[in-house]
Amino acid sequence: MLAVQTTFPKLLLKHAAERGAAPAMREKEYGIWQNLSWSDLALMVEHLACGLHQAGLQRDEHMVVIGANRPRLYATMLAAQSLGAVPIPLYQDAAALECVFPINNAEVRFAFAEDQEQVDKLLEIREKCPQLAHIFFDDPRGLRKYDEPGLASLEELLAAGKAFANLHPDFFKAQVEQTKPNDVSSMFFTSGTTGNPKGVVHTHDTLINRAQAGAEFDRLTSAEEVLAYLPPAWVGQNIFSYAQWLVCGYVVNCPESASTVTIDLKEIGPTYYFAPPRVFEGLLTSVMIRMEDAGTVKRKLFHYFMDLAKRVGPTRMDGKSIGFGNTVLYALGNALIYGPLRNNLGMSRVRVAYTAGEAIGPDLFSFYRSIGINLKQLYGSTETAVFVCLQPDHEARADTVGIPCKGVEIKVSADGEILVKSPGLLKEYYKNPAATAEVLDASGWYHTSDAGFIDAHGHLKIIDRVKDVGRIKGGANDGAMFAPKYVENKLKFFPQIKEVVAYGDQREQVCVMINIDFDAVGNWAERRNLPYAGYTDLAQKPEVYQLIQECVEKVNADLSVDELLAGSQVSRFLVLHKELDADDGELTRTNKVRRGFIAEKYLPLVEALYGGKKEQFIETVVKFEDGRTGSVSATLKISDTKTFAPVKAAA
Repeated sequence: MLAVQTTFPKLLLKHAAERGAAPAMREKEYGIWQNLSWSDLALMVEHLACGLHQAGLQRDEHMVVIGANRPRLYATMLAAQSLGAVPIPLYQDAAALECVFPINNAEVRFAFAEDQEQVDKLLEIREKCPQLAHIFFDDPRGLRKYDEPGLASLEELLAAGKAFANLHPDFFKAQVEQTKPNDVSSMFFTSGTTGNPKGVVHTHDTLINRAQAGAEFDRLTSAEEVLAYLPPAWVGQNIFSYAQWLVCGYVVNCPESASTVTIDLKEIGPTYYFAPPRVFEGLLTSVMIRMEDAGTVKRKLFHYFMDLAKRVGPTRMDGKSIGFGNTVLYALGNALIYGPLRNNLGMSRVRVAYTAGEAIGPDLFSFYRSIGINLKQLYGSTETAVFVCLQPDHEARADTVGIPCKGVEIKVSADGEILVKSPGLLKEYYKNPAATAEVLDASGWYHTSDAGFIDAHGHLKIIDRVKDVGRIKGGANDGAMFAPKYVENKLKFFPQIKEVVAYGDQREQVCVMINIDFDAVGNWAERRNLPYAGYTDLAQKPEVYQLIQECVEKVNADLSVDELLAGSQVSRFLVLHKELDADDGELTRTNKVRRGFIAEKYLPLVEALYGGKKEQFIETVVKFEDGRTGSVSATLKISDTKTFAPVKAAA
């Protein structure tokens, strides 16, 4: 393990000096993996930095980078930081108008755009962002005839930078030396669920400190292999594939495209893997769909050994004895089922896998651990540079998010809010002192807005967002706690359910709106010779409603034995006629439900759920990928579900 250096560019130069020929990154192009060594990367960063300097990028100035994970995107971020400038990654799937506020708020003059799509986006908003003077693109396809002021290729920038570096060989290193650990290194914009997004300002020190804490906790080395496939604008991806990459010196692999991620995952076989719960849900759904199509013998073998894994696998992963007989059977299951399954998932070499961002369903969590994948949870946020709590290898539980990691203090306020002190706390929200003061108090405690508590084992347990935890009002469950996200995540464990929005605060009962998983339910329908004409038609089939009702009632049965949340059982539900979409404002760019926005947008549906109606007509405007708008309409059925009397725990 390398000792932590003061800045990201200094870490880069140390790797280049000590192990220059070792691979730093790999990129898959035209089906072939291409290596980029540490020394070649350092040279590229030097030329980019010199080119940006010549173009006029100043110390402390901001530069937007927008695109998928690519070596040149990472090199551009390092080049900006080498000059003391601040890279701001934006979501590559964001609509053009979503980029206006960050660019203007940060007074951005320079931008890196991966390809024609991102260039078009920036050119479209240029009138609203008149200071955006320089746009450099990586992929030239489709851009040959563009004639826009300030638009240039990265090749031109590299060539100009190389010429400057030859004339001024000491310039680059001198710039790197000027940058100090407490200088601002990066800025990440929040999702903006309740207004304009906020720019979270981090220094080199805050990000490197947390990257080092995580690396020490899981004994990461330069031998790790990581697949960088999530948006660089998300702080989680940035920590795992940028900050920890530069701290540890491991290899970051960039997939060819979003559509080849699962193939590339199998080819690389990462040793250190991170994904939000919905990725793990999607992988499990694809496995279950394939198993339903398998032959009778294979299917019976799968279910037999999966039942065994469910029973003893998590105990085995926790380092405890499962007995001689179970050990022998598990070894057989590993040869026939678990090993091939891990390989098919691309996780045969995974030593440590993390999930975060949303709570993961306990059954989903147990599934991966039961087949021998060391899946763990962590707790953190953009403002805390991710690492607040981590789960030790033999203490991974679905209902907690681990213990405070090195340097972190946690306390719970009188109203149940989790407060954090950490070396990784944000410096500020950019140009927003009022918002900064709301989350950082005078004593240095960061107010997370999450409700939770420390259990008897010292593990942190998250219940929900403080503002979302409510109470049932009236009826048999009057005064009972209501935690919408907890209910939503329990329902989302089922492969047939993709998304859930739960309501119930200050109401007599809990009602939910559900998105089916089109692939899983479509496959289920086809095996039953149930015809359908698209998502809207399939979602309203009586057979599908019966399928979803069974899932809801299973969750209700589970909730009935939960002393705190027995009153959160679902009384009524409907299946939405369209998938919730970030482009339609219903999800954030990190795919979190915007519950308040959805309640306003689908007010007739909420009123119908609580008004006792059996069906409700709805027409919704949707945005297509090419920017056009259209509408989807349907008469949605509303179903009542069975609830269960609370079961009191045994004394």
